[in-house]
Amino acid sequence: DRLVKAAQQTCRNSTILVVDIMYRKALANISKIKVTHFFSTFCLFTEACQAPSSPIVLEEDSVQFNKLSYLGCTWVKAPRSEAEAQRAMATLRAESAIPIPITLHVPCGPDGSVRIVDQATGTEIASFPIYKVLFCARGREGSVESDCFSFTESYRSSEDFQIHVFSCHIKEAVSRILYSFSTAFRRSSRPSDIRDTALSSPPDSDLYTFTVSLEIKEDDGKGNYSPVPKDRDKFYFKLRQSVQKKVVVSVQQMCNKELGIERCFGMLLSPGQKVCNSDMHLLDMESMGKSSDGKAYVITGTWNPNMAAFQLLNEETPKDKQVYMTVAVDLVVTEVVEPVRFLLETLVRVLQPLHHYHTTYNVPIFLCLNVCLNHSWTDNSDSEISSGTGDVSKDCPEKILESWGGILTRWHGNLSTRPKGLSSLVHSGIPEALRAEVWQLLAGCHDNRDLLEHYRILITKDSAQESVITRDIHRTFPAHDYFKDSDGDGQDSLYKICKAYSVYDEEIGYCQGQSFLAAVLLLHMPEEQAFCVLVKIMYEYGLRALYKNNFEDLHCKFYQLERLMQEQLPDLWSHFQELNLEAHMYASQWFLTLFTAKFPLCMVFHITDLLLCEGLNIIFNVALALLKTSKEDLLQADFEGALKFFRVQLPKRYRAAENARRLMEQACNIKVPTKKLKKFEKEYQTLRESQLQQEDPIDRYQVGQPHTHSHTHTHFFRFYLKSLSDSVQC
Repeated sequence: DRLVKAAQQTCRNSTILVVDIMYRKALANISKIKVTHFFSTFCLFTEACQAPSSPIVLEEDSVQFNKLSYLGCTWVKAPRSEAEAQRAMATLRAESAIPIPITLHVPCGPDGSVRIVDQATGTEIASFPIYKVLFCARGREGSVESDCFSFTESYRSSEDFQIHVFSCHIKEAVSRILYSFSTAFRRSSRPSDIRDTALSSPPDSDLYTFTVSLEIKEDDGKGNYSPVPKDRDKFYFKLRQSVQKKVVVSVQQMCNKELGIERCFGMLLSPGQKVCNSDMHLLDMESMGKSSDGKAYVITGTWNPNMAAFQLLNEETPKDKQVYMTVAVDLVVTEVVEPVRFLLETLVRVLQPLHHYHTTYNVPIFLCLNVCLNHSWTDNSDSEISSGTGDVSKDCPEKILESWGGILTRWHGNLSTRPKGLSSLVHSGIPEALRAEVWQLLAGCHDNRDLLEHYRILITKDSAQESVITRDIHRTFPAHDYFKDSDGDGQDSLYKICKAYSVYDEEIGYCQGQSFLAAVLLLHMPEEQAFCVLVKIMYEYGLRALYKNNFEDLHCKFYQLERLMQEQLPDLWSHFQELNLEAHMYASQWFLTLFTAKFPLCMVFHITDLLLCEGLNIIFNVALALLKTSKEDLLQADFEGALKFFRVQLPKRYRAAENARRLMEQACNIKVPTKKLKKFEKEYQTLRESQLQQEDPIDRYQVGQPHTHSHTHTHFFRFYLKSLSDSVQC
């Protein structure tokens, strides 16, 4: 800094080149900041305030900021590292003995340059084309550097980078400066200089830059929604209590080859800052798709502030205070396996419901995000994921474990009645460590000694279906270590359970699909207990009824699902009608294996939680949630594409536990009234009777006969699945 100051004093009347040469030499004596890793970073421009006392001048092609000090610069290896930017600001803020008062010019257009001008003499110290500015950051709130900001620029080559650090005499001006940079970034696009700018990375680069904007609209009482204003000084949103709102997020890619945004997987909102995933709440989606100019992807969600989860954002805040709010959107991006989350944090102030806004200052807030995509995340293969895929976390917050501890204590005190509050806890997922105990309690077989003893006798008996069972055991959960080895304990226990059930249930016997459900239970409890829970699910939960009478009840379930689609997803239902795509073509495994055959274990276990708590009808909730979240993809698919999507892409989307959790949250919020299902069941029976009346009496008699041999039923089931497989291949 002293060398720079000396250069200024001795070369005020010399050319800028002389100052620049001495300036660069000074930098050579500054320790380089080493980078140990590179990771995705973001720069958030949420407080674009224009403080009345800030001397800001808008020139013809730039915005001019005074009352700033230049603290110096240093070399960096990772130009877009938030952590490195923070270290640089902390270092230069502490070591800058003689800050240089300067004026900063930020361009308004794509052809301008960022200019640093000596405030005392008006001499330009340095100038950088906006397309060479790679990244901006501000000092952390509450730290000594909270009045600082910095930007990184590519110096002369694509491998040399420098970060320049500044401090503001008026702290609030930092946000306004960064907002000007973000505006310049959005407008900057120079194809001729694409090799020099990070905003236009080479096509084969892993770096992608996005801008994301957030806007909130409120019901004006006239059937319209108008943008809420923002405070001009501190740039927080002004919201009114108990007024229905819409949240609008726009995402626009700024560089590299276009990564098509397929759809929004979910929009989430929560009070507070740096919130956990579990604290965020899913908003109802109103619309998603390209903007009118085709440049951005716009997502709109509806927000009811009167919900208990949003209480902190629906209470009037004092005049001099604001509260934080976090909004996130999860986007399904072409060639990226997992959804990409864009998260925005902003301040809001809640006013009285009848408050009249006196200003219309409603510029959206902006996020500039540099995303580094690892090519190993991409998965374009047509191969299905193996059953038994996925890790299941055993971590659980202490508060949730305490809640479960209280529930289980009360439950063991009165086993005849489920304790109050159990259902809401199950909806969030049973902790992995407690699943064995809770599943047995839910199924009512926690102390069924008679059935346990019966199992020990059953495994000693012969089964007519042993060859079929043996063949299926090798194909059950091949991705899981416990079931991989043909001579291992996993396959041995699984064989015993399936064999025992085939002897226990003489009418149904063993049917394909049972082994997957048995495997799920075996991963949580010994085989004797797993057998007891399996029997309860088959008999008391009604799963075995789906296998009876030529799958008559199963076809009734298909009809009910299609009727629910007709009411809740009419456009998708119509599309399937045009394709002649029927429910049995994609939903057979959903019902017969309870989603255990194809989906990742984190999702399978959660579905089992819900099934044991709520009953078999929870399958409709999960099926509708899957269809709703996949609607945009399915509407664009033809017959073959839809079947392939159900078979390949859909299960892959839920390999991440967070995705599965959000899906289950949505499933629990879907209304599937029992009365409506009974109504649809009667409709199906009426239609079925009408069809039977038109059939040949002999065929009708044969269809009506019960199966006297379970292996006959199994062969029919195998033929049924083979027909489905053939239709998929066609």
